[in-house]
Amino acid sequence: MRRTLVIQLARFGDLVQTRRLMLSLLAAADGETHLCLDESLVPLARLLYPGAALHPIIAHGTALARKSPAEQARAILGVNVPVFRELRAAGFDRVYNLNFSPLNFRVAALFDPDRVRGHVWRNGQEEVGQWARLAMRWSTLRRIGLNIADFWAWHHPAPIAPEAVNPPVRARGGGLGVVMAGRESRRSLPPQVLAGLVAGLRELYGGGLTLLGSAGEAAAAHQLLRELPPRQAQGVRNLCGATDWDGLAEAVSGLDLLLTPDTGTMHLAAALGVPVLATFLSSAWCFETGPYGPGHRVLQAGIDCAPCLESQPCELGVACLRPFADPRLLRLIATGDARRALDGLTLYESRLDGLGATFAPLAGPDGHAELRGRLRAFLARHLGQGCDWPQGGLSDLAERLYAESDWCAEVAESSWGRLAGATGLNTFI
Repeated sequence: MRRTLVIQLARFGDLVQTRRLMLSLLAAADGETHLCLDESLVPLARLLYPGAALHPIIAHGTALARKSPAEQARAILGVNVPVFRELRAAGFDRVYNLNFSPLNFRVAALFDPDRVRGHVWRNGQEEVGQWARLAMRWSTLRRIGLNIADFWAWHHPAPIAPEAVNPPVRARGGGLGVVMAGRESRRSLPPQVLAGLVAGLRELYGGGLTLLGSAGEAAAAHQLLRELPPRQAQGVRNLCGATDWDGLAEAVSGLDLLLTPDTGTMHLAAALGVPVLATFLSSAWCFETGPYGPGHRVLQAGIDCAPCLESQPCELGVACLRPFADPRLLRLIATGDARRALDGLTLYESRLDGLGATFAPLAGPDGHAELRGRLRAFLARHLGQGCDWPQGGLSDLAERLYAESDWCAEVAESSWGRLAGATGLNTFI
């Protein structure tokens, strides 16, 4: 029986976005699918991937923050070393190592490097697989990149169809859910701005209101309630800091709509078939990490500096936030009318194509649509999915995204090595 391991040591949202790859592996009738992950995410993984064998380790150590360095080291080694021994002895036929981190490379060192896809440890050195190297090159073109769920999925030679990843969206009768904040502060709407949007959405759609988030968002939730009109603040379910993974999934699964920044809860809602209205600003870009599956909507800030880096101060006073405070925004959401587009904002709807998730503008500009389409055609052909080259070819993308070193050495069973002959890519370099 064929055994496959996925190493996903990042956080909540990343675990959900591994869904296309995980479901592709779990669909194999003659194999076992294993998942190595941070121990804090085990209950969520059981919900998302009930057929997978889990191997939890301490990857983040959040719960150890109050311990001394020596105590932290003992705790981490006590948990991780037995798991590493177990993984090394398991005899995996294929390992998908998804994250570029020191710990991921150390886990990869447990295995024959020729069996590892993604981030490999070979001869005492960190090695980035060819598909991942290609992604690093296109990541410099952030406005046209591939959804990370599809990037991870295409480490697999034949992932499941994108429409098989998440169920169709439909309202569930539980009203509006609001995720108070994401991990990056500039990606989230402050309560004063969020209140106007929440009040307007409740007028449009009716139903109850559920606030979601960690205990760290409890203060923001209380401030939101103070900002809402009194009749809107009555009967609200404030679940910030009050749910475990099962409780969060249960709360989200019953909603009519989830209003959220780019968060793990957004990805969970999409995985449950709950409609999403997402606010993307600052460093968040929907073509990279937007909700997966058709029928979701994204309000994407589109000023010239977006998407930015959260690690750098904003010299424009978070100008990308301004359209979200515009009182005309509700009319745009209600109608989707392109004539009601706001400066600095584009309303997108999620779609699927042969590569995976993408987004089409309903209102507002999408100045990179043509280049994005050419990149998707390029990647589809690269992956052997068949695609007519646009008029004039894609030689400029080939010159930018391919390097001579990609073709100088044979990499056993690499996607590039397999596909170059099958697709005739050599002729486009």
